[in-house]
Amino acid sequence: MTPDIHIIGGGLAGSEAAWQLARRGLRVRLSEMRGTGERSPAHQGDGLAELVCSNSFRSDDDEKNAVGLLHHEMRGCNSLIMAAAAVAQVPAGSALAVDRDVFSAEVEARLSALPNLQIVRERIDTLPAAGLTVVATGPLTAEALAHSIGAATGSDSLAFFDAIAPIVYHDSIDMDVCWMASRWDKGETKDYINCPMNRDQYLAFHTGLIEGEKTAFKEWEANTPYFDGCMPIEVMAERGVDTLRFGPMKPVGLDDPRTGRWPHAVVQLRQDNKLGTLWNMVGFQTKLKHAEQVRLFRTIPGLENAEFARLGGLHRNTFLNSPVLLDRQLRLKTAPHVRFAGQITGCEGYVESAAVGLLAGLMTAAEATGREWQAPPRTSALGALLAHITGDAEADSYQPMNVNFGLFPPLHDVKKKQRKEAYTDRAKTDIAPWLAAVRA
Repeated sequence: MTPDIHIIGGGLAGSEAAWQLARRGLRVRLSEMRGTGERSPAHQGDGLAELVCSNSFRSDDDEKNAVGLLHHEMRGCNSLIMAAAAVAQVPAGSALAVDRDVFSAEVEARLSALPNLQIVRERIDTLPAAGLTVVATGPLTAEALAHSIGAATGSDSLAFFDAIAPIVYHDSIDMDVCWMASRWDKGETKDYINCPMNRDQYLAFHTGLIEGEKTAFKEWEANTPYFDGCMPIEVMAERGVDTLRFGPMKPVGLDDPRTGRWPHAVVQLRQDNKLGTLWNMVGFQTKLKHAEQVRLFRTIPGLENAEFARLGGLHRNTFLNSPVLLDRQLRLKTAPHVRFAGQITGCEGYVESAAVGLLAGLMTAAEATGREWQAPPRTSALGALLAHITGDAEADSYQPMNVNFGLFPPLHDVKKKQRKEAYTDRAKTDIAPWLAAVRA
């Protein structure tokens, strides 16, 4: 098959772009390095759209939450990623969390069923010199291709560290100490395992985080900053003794059934697979060495005998300075036959990565078929995210960003308490005609 479009990278963004293009009758070649015997430092398997960090797509509330609104808009575009998430969903309260293995298998099965889509396990080392191309290799782009991208852009990429949270086997958790509940639980949902800490236990744990042996930086990593949305827990601990109690270890709204009171601090675990056998430690991304993680995390009440399916880790992520390098259609200004999609553009988060892949697919489909591209409204989640990446952000201070209402055109005339709902109402109204045109 001679392809109309070449997609490099089979993560969430590349898979979504391939789906949008192939469903519109275009011939697509999807190149994925994993399966050739090579993997990035963060990946563990060869499946398409592997989730390498959390298993959560965050809030699914599309009334007062920006990422929930993005879910809503992507579903309106017949998103592959959102459809696969529905099949693989596991309980997580108001969040959308998935069994990561079921999710990846569903994405790959649906793509493999498309007759005009060819999935090729191969490593691409250079940007193609011609032909419509979507590069969705993510923040861990292989070295040779990264050098090729650097040569084409003539500009340094951004980089920061991203940390991975540990996963615990359920049957190793002491449920006589821990209990099931969601924050402010009124009885209808009990989606999190809660490990309580008293003051002395918390202070000892806090000290252990700060003093524990950490992964050493390589020389070239020394000045690479962290992303605030995925901060290692020990780095948060260094910001103050109570920082964690107002962050991932917040006890507010969690009544310990043994005391009827809130603990001093709480470690929460969220279900990671449909079987309920794996649970990840919420907010516990870490750069502690593996042996140190096992020792310290087993001091958490209820986790004294914890067995870990995966320990935390640390990897370096690289991003383009997209407001400078890309045009409003995600095309490389110096090579406009090449588009970029996903986290390499500087968006952050699974859903955002897939959303930018979706947009890149729609843009490329329009270009390949000679149609004029119409961007989603600036007031929508898709439109706000796209605008941030392609020019609204300050190039000198451009940082990886999750979708949030701060990216939306402001509604100063609406009272603050009503503003989130007003943003979503406006977005849904404004994007409805655009979604209808996309589905047509």
